[in-house]
Amino acid sequence: MNGVQGKDVLQKTPGWQTTPTTSRRPLLRRLLWGALAVALLGTLAWVIFRPQSAQQAHGGRFGAGGPMPVGAVTAEKGDIGITLNALGTVTPLATVTVKTQIAGQLTEVAFKEGQTVKAGDFLAQIDPRPYQLAEAQYSGQLQKDQALLKDAELDLARYRTLLSQDSIARQTVDAQEALVQQDRGTVATDQAQVNNARLNQVYCHIVAPVGGRVGLRQVDPGNYVQTSDTNGIVVITQLQPITVLFTLPEDNLPAVMKRLHEGATLPVTAFDRAQTAQLAAGRLVTVDNQIDTTTGTVKLRAQFDNRDESLFPNQFVNTRLLVDTLKGATVIPTAAVQRGAPGTFVYVVKDDNTVTVHPVKLGPAEGERVAVLSGVEVGEKVVVDGADKLREGAPVTLPTAAAKTPDANGAAAGSGSGAASDRPKKGDGQEDGQHRHRKDQ
Repeated sequence: MNGVQGKDVLQKTPGWQTTPTTSRRPLLRRLLWGALAVALLGTLAWVIFRPQSAQQAHGGRFGAGGPMPVGAVTAEKGDIGITLNALGTVTPLATVTVKTQIAGQLTEVAFKEGQTVKAGDFLAQIDPRPYQLAEAQYSGQLQKDQALLKDAELDLARYRTLLSQDSIARQTVDAQEALVQQDRGTVATDQAQVNNARLNQVYCHIVAPVGGRVGLRQVDPGNYVQTSDTNGIVVITQLQPITVLFTLPEDNLPAVMKRLHEGATLPVTAFDRAQTAQLAAGRLVTVDNQIDTTTGTVKLRAQFDNRDESLFPNQFVNTRLLVDTLKGATVIPTAAVQRGAPGTFVYVVKDDNTVTVHPVKLGPAEGERVAVLSGVEVGEKVVVDGADKLREGAPVTLPTAAAKTPDANGAAAGSGSGAASDRPKKGDGQEDGQHRHRKDQ
């Protein structure tokens, strides 16, 4: 009885009913924490190992210490121009401010702004009437004085006849000769005044003194112009041909003068500010007669035909003077030249597809090519791409060559797609085919 009652009491006790539930909850909790830990470990492993797999997929065997793919170019024999670069200013051969040579009212302007004119073309007209009247006045005075001169000369002839007959005093003849000379001087003065009035009428018709491009008009018709006007009527600038003034260091002067003394024509090329577009091609025409002591430079002038008017006065350009040409030089791309502890050097690809460092002595450069005076022979391959990760003796692969290096299995692996890589090799296609045949069996 007591045992039954005790059992009933235990069944009614809350602790007796919750014991199985309490035992299952820690198990579920442990399972949840375990699953969470597995997920965290999987995520961590994915983060750690996935970049390495991607690196191996992109880097190939180089990621594990294999050959480095590089770009290489074969050194060739060629000609390199010895050029001197300088900053120049476009300077016209002639810049003329057209001014009036007489005072008067401007009645006509015959040019258009920006027009190209030739020497002698009509530009403007000044009222010529005052000078026409002056010419008429001086012409009348000239005729009067010419009549007086003729009368004095006739009297002189009579006096000389009378003097020969001893009928007149010598003094009278001398006085008449002086009067004739005076009248001749008066006539000459009158003639000069007439000529001056005619010249002023010519000055009223203003023409272009030189050929070139007409600038902006400085005065409008109807204005009274004078010789003291500083702006003038218009400015004419000669554009064809045109010159460029540039300076070179005095150390380069001997080479230039040597070529000029040999009678050589030195080409000069003008480029824009960025040195990307060629504007014009010309030649060197003269060198200044002294060196600027403050800068240690000398001025040179180059002339260009400028038929397309690509050069404009006061324009800044980059000039390239070709002094001489180095023929038969060993030429490599400038991208192959490296600079570091050995000095100036290049990476040369050997026959076993490894690189070696060759210190080089560079010569003149032209564009993206440079001459090598020593350190590289014609036919050697120099690295032009990927050299920043190389070192002495590093293995490389050439994308365009069938360079082969032994892999871990001893098989030859080609990096190119040429005919050599297409031929079956021992341990390559034949063994793979036999292996697949045995597997199928």
